[in-house]
This record gives sequence, C-alpha cells and structure tokens, in this order.
Amino acid sequence: MKKIPSKKVTPIPPKFNMMWLWILIILGFFGLQYFFSSGTAKKITYAEFEQKMLLPGDVEKLVAIKNNDLIDVEVYIKKDKLSDEKYKDATPAPNSLALSPATGPQYVFTEPSADILEKKLHNSQDSLAAGQAKVSVNYEDRSNPWAGWFISFMLPLLIIVGIWMLLMRRMGGGAGGGGGAIFNIGKSKAQLFDKESQINITFNDVAGLEEAKTEVMEIVDFLKNPKKYTDLGGKIPKGALLVGPPGTGKTLLAKAVAGEAQVPFFSLSGSDFVEMFVGVGASRVRDLFKQAKEKAPCIIFIDEIDAIGRARGKNSIMGGNDERENTLNQLLVEMDGFGTNVGVIILAATNRLDVLDSALLRPGRFDRQISIDKPDLIGREQIFNVHLKPLKLAEEVDAKKLSAQTPGFAGAEIANVCNEAALIAARKNKTAITMQDFQDAIDRVIGGLEKKNKIISPEEKKIVAYHEAGHAIAGWFLEYADPLVKVSIVPRGVAALGYAQYLPKEQFLYTTEQLLDSMSMTMGGRVAEDITFGRISTGAQNDLERITKLAYAMVSVYGMNDKVGNVSFRDSASDSQFQKPYSDQTAELIDEEVRVLIAAIYERTRQLLLDKQEGLIKIAEKLLEKEILFQSDLEEILGKRPFENRTTYDEFVNGGADGGGVPQTELTIEAPQESKAKNDAEQDENGDLTLKN
Repeated sequence: MKKIPSKKVTPIPPKFNMMWLWILIILGFFGLQYFFSSGTAKKITYAEFEQKMLLPGDVEKLVAIKNNDLIDVEVYIKKDKLSDEKYKDATPAPNSLALSPATGPQYVFTEPSADILEKKLHNSQDSLAAGQAKVSVNYEDRSNPWAGWFISFMLPLLIIVGIWMLLMRRMGGGAGGGGGAIFNIGKSKAQLFDKESQINITFNDVAGLEEAKTEVMEIVDFLKNPKKYTDLGGKIPKGALLVGPPGTGKTLLAKAVAGEAQVPFFSLSGSDFVEMFVGVGASRVRDLFKQAKEKAPCIIFIDEIDAIGRARGKNSIMGGNDERENTLNQLLVEMDGFGTNVGVIILAATNRLDVLDSALLRPGRFDRQISIDKPDLIGREQIFNVHLKPLKLAEEVDAKKLSAQTPGFAGAEIANVCNEAALIAARKNKTAITMQDFQDAIDRVIGGLEKKNKIISPEEKKIVAYHEAGHAIAGWFLEYADPLVKVSIVPRGVAALGYAQYLPKEQFLYTTEQLLDSMSMTMGGRVAEDITFGRISTGAQNDLERITKLAYAMVSVYGMNDKVGNVSFRDSASDSQFQKPYSDQTAELIDEEVRVLIAAIYERTRQLLLDKQEGLIKIAEKLLEKEILFQSDLEEILGKRPFENRTTYDEFVNGGADGGGVPQTELTIEAPQESKAKNDAEQDENGDLTLKN
C-alpha cells in the first residue's frame, strides 16, 4: 500500500497565556495594598490623646477632616517615639515588609466642631513647659466620595468578577480563545486530523493484526468508494468497536485508519465528555456530531469509550450517574436516533466490553465488534520485525526465536522488550544489540529487575534453591507440564527470591490431565521444602494461590469433578459479587472437593520428588553453585526429557510441520485463565518466594 507523504509542519512558538497576566494583575493589587498600606488608625478619646501623647510632646502633627457635622482628627506620632512601648499597638511589627510603617496616622479621635477642638487644644497646651513646641491643627477637605467608594466597593467587585471569569475560562478548557471562552465549555474537545495535519502511521506500521486490519481497511474503503457498495443496496456501517486487552494495538490501529483514510478524522477520549457541570457531556456530544456532519464523510474515534458507555441503571446511588447517563443517552441518539448521519462512521476502543451498555452494542450503532487479541506466534514475529527496524542488531538476532520465547506478550510488551534490550546493550557499551541482551530484557519484563546486591542469608538461599529445584523436577518428569527453559535463584523484582521460566505450548483448550500436571508442577516447590528440610516456608504463597484458583475453576467452572458434575457456576453476564448461583450445600461440596483435589496433587507430587530425590539434590546444589541453570544443564543432570511431544519453540524455530503449533479451532470454549499469562514463569515465580524474617 502506498504510503502517504506527510506535510511538514513548521513548529509554532508557544502563545502567551492570558492566565499569567490575570495572576500578575491580582498579585500586583494585593502587593500594593500590602506594601504601601499604613494600616488603620486606632480610635481613642481626647483625654487619652492629651495625657498619653500631647503633653509628653510625642505628637508630630494633627490633621482635621470634616465628617458630616463632626470633625475627625488624625494624630501623627513622631517617628523616633513610635518605638516606645506605649505605642506598640499602633506601630507595625519590626519585621514587617511594609515600606511605610511610620507614615500614620496612628490614632484618630472625634470632636463636635472645629471651635471646640481649638479650645481644648489651647487649654491643654497652656500647661506645657517653657520651650516645648505647641502643636497646631491642619484642616483638609476630603469631600470627593467617588474615589473612596470606588476603592472600597467597586475595585474588590471587579477583582472578584475577574477571578470568576478566569476560573470559568480554565474549567471550559480555554476553548475558542479570547473573551468568549467562557461560553465554549459545551464545545467538543475532539482533535481534528485532515489533509493539513495528516499523521504518518499507516497500516504498514501495524503488525500481527491481519484480521482486524482487514475489517478496518474495509471501513476506509467504504468512505473512499461508497458507490461500489451502495450500488448493490448495501449500507455503510455506522460504527466499529475495537475490543481487546491493554497493549494489543487498538489505538495504534485507529491511528493507522486516520493515516490511510484521507478523510477528516476526529479523535478524542471518553473522558473528554466528562465535566463538573450538568449537561456539558451531552452538549459536547451534540457539538461533535454537528462538526462531523459538516465534514462528512469522516471518522470519529472515541478511545476508552467505557468512560461514558457503562451500562445504565447499575450502581446508581442518589443520582450519582445521571450526568454520565445523559451523555450516553445523547450519544445513542446521535449514533442511531430519529435523524440520520450520512457519511459519519464511529470507531471506538475499549478493554471493558463487559461493562458497556447493551443499547450501545446493538447493530445500527456499533455494527461490528472487531476483536484484537494478543498476537500468536506468527503475529509476534511480525511485531518484532516492526520494532527491530530502527535498532542496530547483531547478525545472530532472530525475530522468529524471539517470538517463540515470548508467549502471551502483547504488542506493547514486545515494544518494551526491544527498548529494554537496546538500553541494556548501551549500558554495556556495545555497538550492536545481541541475542543475550534480548534474553536479559525478556527476563526483566517477566520477572522484574535483577537484584544482585540483595543480601540473602545462606539458609534462605538454600531454601530457594531446593524450592526451584522442586519445580524443575516436577516439570521435567510430568508429560503435560510445560518444559523448563531456565531456572535462577538470583532475586528479581520487589520480593521474588527465585525465578523459573517455562515455555508453554500455545493452545486454547486444556484437558484434565494437562491441568493436573500443571498443578503438580506448581506444587513442586512446597513439596521439595517439606521433604528436604522437614518444614515449610512462606515462599509457596503465590504457588498455592494459583493452585487454589485453578482447583476451584476445575470443580465449579469447567465441570471436571465427578461429584459436582458437568455444571458451570460462572455467570459472565452478572457482575454481582455478593450472590452465589448455588446453594450452601453445593458450596460445601465444592470446598470439600477442592481440598480433596489439592491433597491428591500434593501426594502425587511428593511421591514423584521422593522417586527423583537424587536429581532434586543435584539440581539444588548446581543452583547454589551457578545460580542460573538452562535447559541444557538439566539435560546434563537428568538426561533427556522422557517424552516425545515437541514444544512450540521446537516446532516453529526448528522447522515443525505446522509452522507454528497453534491449533486452529472454531470452538468458542473459553480457555482457562492460565492461557492468558505471559508464560508460566510470570505467574509461577514472579513474586514467588517472599521469605520474611
């Protein structure tokens, strides 16, 4: 497919944000008030003024101001006297930042008239000592009321209005710019990609999703050549829902559609509709479809649609979900309501299909549900080839081998492995990335960072070695257990003291024998501790958790128990955690059968390890010596694995007949949870031995 050249966009310098101007204005106002304010004068009586200030000669000047029929007299104290103890109530603190702390007035008193004031001052100053200066009164006219009214009332009001407008502008997302931004809070936040802002990702950049690509490429073809389909009476699909686990490439596929479609492409997230104001979500939905109709034919992509598309009426407490439900109702109406949207196709992505409203999933709204699962063996090879292109690789690096060693990895995890390998090689000052760097990167992604400096006592290290050896022996001599690739007692991650990596065969259906062997292999660590030391540790906590979960699944979900029978008590349509679909008697029976099953697994594993105890001791001692053992080391100690079945790695890398070993089946039986793990190493030993003092 021809790659569309991207238009070179000249970077635009950042615009000045008006928010900072508002902040500076507000801070400047309060700063002026703080730095240049002289405070409020303290009200006193004439007697206090006379005895405390006038007679001691501390008054610098008096200013009389007419206030209606009265006279307000402002008292200014001499600067050198303000430090006296008696004036501390009128003087700012010594460490105050005010620039004019002594300007005054410091005190004020009121007299009925100017004549009375003059008479009182004359009588008071008659008793002054000879040579002591008398204080006269200066009269000022401050009869303009507008300045005081503006400062005391209008200026604070204007500041409050300005702050309110600023907050509304920010809550509205600043959409539209200028003074009208407050009215754009209900506008859509969708980002538009068209011919002027074409993105570079095409379908060639999307690997491992061939079926999904075929579906979305058809949608792109609908928009490019609608006549080809409408001539036959067909209708263009209104929507397609991309469903899959995190990291499988749903958003990447949507970006590729935007790069290939050559039609306007609106991109936004489900959370972009959510706002604190009532009715904003529905308003944004209406505005989005209004813009889309004007640009038709076009595509709307809503990422993480479960943010607004959850089933209505569930977990509703006091109307708490009304706003989200109103947004969903508006989306349902716009997608397939009374009016029709010609040429507008909706793409949406989610990894929570089970929580979406059924009205959203019906034909006519999302006509297609495109499943994007974790890639198979061949898909992982294609994804590795994409991510290996920009890297400087050694000749030994083989994408086919890497894909076989990473079962269950999604596209995002494969990208992480490639990036980690490059970082590891750079840390070692290499000029090219080798296969060993990729092995280390896979180990880090599965098990966590290697903790070489973690202090472990010799006793704990011995327990870890025998624990891992127990897993290795059980897996080696059980026919349906996954073959061991590597076992290590080097601490990894947060609490994992041991680490074992298995290479499971890629399959979707599991028999009873396979599940039982898997449980026995998982039980091997606990049994090895018991028969070697005569005591057990907390290291098997994760193992027991997996075994218990699988045992309950066999008894109550998969119908693999004779007493409980061929029944499955799992209700995938119900999300209630407080109601069990069986009686108390059945619950007791299930609990009893699980205990019987786990006890039988323990005895079976114990007998196996007792029979192979010599090999168990050899592997544990070798682990204590080398810390890491590979499959070749196990073959040297235990001999060839006594079974003929080949692993997926052998079949795919070493030329198997089926080219992948992945069974192709049309059955819709759901595989056990273990098939969804990256590999057994992650579930089995990641966080395996959490020994505590």
